[in-house]
Amino acid sequence: MAPCPTMSTDLAENQLAIRRAILHLCGQLGWAALNELVLPDGRRADIMALRPDNGLVCIEIKSGPRDFLADGKWETYQEWSDQLFFAVDHGFPLALLPETAGIMVADTGLLPTGLEVIAESAILRDAPQNTLAPARRRKLTHLFAMQAAERLARLNDPAITAALRAARRVE
Repeated sequence: MAPCPTMSTDLAENQLAIRRAILHLCGQLGWAALNELVLPDGRRADIMALRPDNGLVCIEIKSGPRDFLADGKWETYQEWSDQLFFAVDHGFPLALLPETAGIMVADTGLLPTGLEVIAESAILRDAPQNTLAPARRRKLTHLFAMQAAERLARLNDPAITAALRAARRVE
């Protein structure tokens, strides 16, 4: 196994690789996933996924042990989801993660440099079920739909589309 990255740029790149792999896994599971969902308490879930059964899954990405140990806000995410998972890379010390959450692992160490490849990922431990109250589920589902629609509307903005096309021509 490759060691966990130690430099901040490596950690940011590792976090992006984990995020991309987990978003791909969510798609394979039939889950609709949204990055950085702003929750009613003002916190941002790294990934919130809506399952076909209307269940809400919060996925907290941790780029390394220091990231996990320095962040205690993840405990509040259980109040806003039916399941909570940690998404880590293959070198993360899994013993640090609490039993109250599931574990998703992305094998980011096997990615060839410079290629656009998505890391393999899997659920190593399923998360315990936490059934949300109906009113909270409605509120979160509405919030999920509103934020997803707002982002889609911004992407469909002609000015943004023109800027993206121009950027592609420059590259």
